[in-house]
Amino acid sequence: MSRSIQIAAAVTDKNLELVLKVLPAIVVIMAASWACGRLALMVKQPRVLGEMVAGVLLGPTLLGAVWADGQKFIFPPEVKPILYVLSTIGLTLFMFLVGVGFDHSGGTNGKQEARRAGLLAVSGMVPSLLLGGAVGWLTYDSLSKPGVGSVEFMLFLGGALSITAFPMLARILYERNLQNTSLGRMTLLGASFDDAAAWCFLAVISAMHANAGGAKALVTIGLSVAFVAVMLLVVRPLLKPLGERVQRTGEFGLDQMYLVLGVVIAAGFFTDYIGIYSVFGGFVAGLAMPNNPAFREAVLKRMMDVTTTLLLPIFFTFSGLNTQLNGLGGWAMIGPFLLILVAGFIGKYFGCGLALRGAGLSWRKSLAIGGLMNARGLMILIFINIGLAQGIIGQEVFSMLVLVAVVTTALALPLYRWAMPDHVEREMLIEEGVLVEQAPEPRGDQRELVGSAG
Repeated sequence: MSRSIQIAAAVTDKNLELVLKVLPAIVVIMAASWACGRLALMVKQPRVLGEMVAGVLLGPTLLGAVWADGQKFIFPPEVKPILYVLSTIGLTLFMFLVGVGFDHSGGTNGKQEARRAGLLAVSGMVPSLLLGGAVGWLTYDSLSKPGVGSVEFMLFLGGALSITAFPMLARILYERNLQNTSLGRMTLLGASFDDAAAWCFLAVISAMHANAGGAKALVTIGLSVAFVAVMLLVVRPLLKPLGERVQRTGEFGLDQMYLVLGVVIAAGFFTDYIGIYSVFGGFVAGLAMPNNPAFREAVLKRMMDVTTTLLLPIFFTFSGLNTQLNGLGGWAMIGPFLLILVAGFIGKYFGCGLALRGAGLSWRKSLAIGGLMNARGLMILIFINIGLAQGIIGQEVFSMLVLVAVVTTALALPLYRWAMPDHVEREMLIEEGVLVEQAPEPRGDQRELVGSAG
């Protein structure tokens, strides 16, 4: 009996020691994310960009370079697996919230807007996919990992560059009160198509890589299709009464939260089990949720803050711990990096801008949307983390794509503001009835005339 007690005590002490290492690491992550997020807001950038940069700075790029012992103390090897688990849970929940936020009821878009949104999605994905694939072909010998085929590498690099950060785009548009304008609706719809296609694309690449092609890959792809069908055709109708109840009563309690989280975690487990990563399960679970406004608002209100302030910064830091930007100092790596960056920028900015201009939009609106579609943000980080975890890309390509994510995301809002200055944006809001123009205050002599006339 005493031997059992000693073993139990030793296990307890070891677990407590691990907790005392994990919690300070999380405190440091949250403090750095808050500080960098505030700095990002001060320079008129989205907070999430600062959080992305914070994760990179806590890795070997800065903290590990200037204070290696301190970084090892804050993030010892035994803490990293815990951070990985927390970041995976955070990503699964975040992608679930992205899926919940999709308004797939058809909306109020006119036929012309819908056609332009479809054009935007195609022009935002195809040029980047082709240019990224071309760069992948040029750099395959120098950047690919052993055992990764050239086609697989080309498809992954093109897919990574073709993605758009739909949640960040939505946040930018809502902050500027653009969500109900034709520009905002078209951009959101096009970006949602873009991201949905990118996730499907990555699921196919992951299945091919995990099973080395052939019959096993087809089985994984078949299971993925069956999973999506079950979630949308079976689970979604079963959950519909839940949404109606929330819409009718305005109540979303703990019982409902247990049910929702159970569906999300189960979906994430299944997709991870079949080899296409848990974030896909979270995203599809979000699409399967009731699509009425009250339910969406309740779920987002309950879950978004904790996910974005606690779990996502952990993911950014875990990505940063795998990012070695100071390893790109030689020309051998600078050349491929610049090729990837230019391909990603041109594919989105000019691909979207020129296509929309050809469809009849003004140059201002076309280039403004092209700038916004260049925001890759969190979504490309999720994409490339999956590639790194599954061995499709190595550390060098991962680090390059992290830097591409930061640069292109930082350019998105300045490019929009260059094409749509404040006074032009205001005129558009007034023209579309989103903003009511106020009459100027009459001068003193005018007030006297008005009073005498009365």
